[in-house]
Amino acid sequence: MKNILIIGAGRSSGNLINYLLKHASQYDWHIRVGDMDVSFAESKIGSTSFATAFKLDASNDEQRRCEIEKADLVISMLPASMHMKVAHDCIHFGKNVITPSYIPDEMWDLDESAKKKGIVILNEMGVDPGIDHMSAMKIIHRLKAEGAELTSFESFTGGLIAPESDTNPWHYKITWNPRNVVLAGYGGTARFKENGTIKFIPYHRLFERLTYIDLGADGTFTGYGNRDSLKYLKLYELEDIPTLIRGTLRGADFCEAWNVLVQLGLTDDSFVLDFPTDMTWESLTSSFLPSGDGDVQKRLKNYLDVSTKSMEMLQWLGIFENNPIGISSGSPAQVLQRLVEQRWVLEENDKDMIVMWHRFKYKKNGTNAEIQSKLITYGDDPIHTAMSKTVGLPIAIAAKHILLGKWKLSGVQLPTNPSIYEPVLQELSNLGVDFSETETLL
Repeated sequence: MKNILIIGAGRSSGNLINYLLKHASQYDWHIRVGDMDVSFAESKIGSTSFATAFKLDASNDEQRRCEIEKADLVISMLPASMHMKVAHDCIHFGKNVITPSYIPDEMWDLDESAKKKGIVILNEMGVDPGIDHMSAMKIIHRLKAEGAELTSFESFTGGLIAPESDTNPWHYKITWNPRNVVLAGYGGTARFKENGTIKFIPYHRLFERLTYIDLGADGTFTGYGNRDSLKYLKLYELEDIPTLIRGTLRGADFCEAWNVLVQLGLTDDSFVLDFPTDMTWESLTSSFLPSGDGDVQKRLKNYLDVSTKSMEMLQWLGIFENNPIGISSGSPAQVLQRLVEQRWVLEENDKDMIVMWHRFKYKKNGTNAEIQSKLITYGDDPIHTAMSKTVGLPIAIAAKHILLGKWKLSGVQLPTNPSIYEPVLQELSNLGVDFSETETLL
């Protein structure tokens, strides 16, 4: 029997666990799901003899190491900041590990130690990062094999709400870690390459410099730059390409309205405030504004030159309401997170969707052309979301290949080589997570 340890049973773990359970009898697997909230872990495994749910405090070094020592494969669904501790433990005990998160720079320092132990530390194996890498590399490798010269690569992904469940003016509901939603881009500078020049966008300008993407019947979106696209010049084998940018998709009006919250200061996570017991959203918003004539809405509109559409969205969100903020202390970002968790909640019958869009421009045989590749995947319900599918299924498929010995990998890895991305993309396609592609001469 092979023992699979899943650390963390959060929003993105449902389809991962279901896939492993579906194959557990065939491959003689047992899945242990550890989470701080054991009832949450229990809800993910249901009634089965092939899995065990238990309370796990991943910050408890002794407990974490004890569980990792017993495992044949570890899947860390923890916040990204905790993956390094898990990786160190896995090297110590000689255990393979998979994470869905962006790889921190210090993870590469573990490459040699992992190779000596004969284990793989497979990172960025979710949707973004993950499926975006795999689907991009498949086309990049194909174009290069055909003798094409790539001149531009743009890639944007968003976790959004399906049209039939879109019931608010933000066209958005929360399907993943709400803290990450509020702090998207916070504290960093987006870096990318455009027409041969390195470009930078600091956080306070991030939601002003946008890419507009029209997918016809599938919708119109805006995209903002992810933190560091430059490191993918090498990872994508595109060191000489003039343009490369990776970013996040939102609805057409989302970024303009969100930028008001950024400029106001409500996404700031750098300090903690103690709030009066009678603090309301109206008074909190007012506290960030200069004194002056008129009500809070008028003062905000004049202070930041807010459009009518954005004002309507902010009104719906509730930052002008005379309702208690419901928290006695915290950073502005923590207060805002509490609000969006209440307003952007997935209802019982809601479905989300993942939209991923790539555009490759290239020259081949003296002709300029472009390929647009698009993935649109829908969730089944608020538990088995599109986000859960596209994060969890690539990890689960990778786990299967590692446990069955189909991949002879070691060291720190990303899913950018054909031995990884070809079988994963093929199985994802079989499971309904599939891309459509169009090619146009320019």
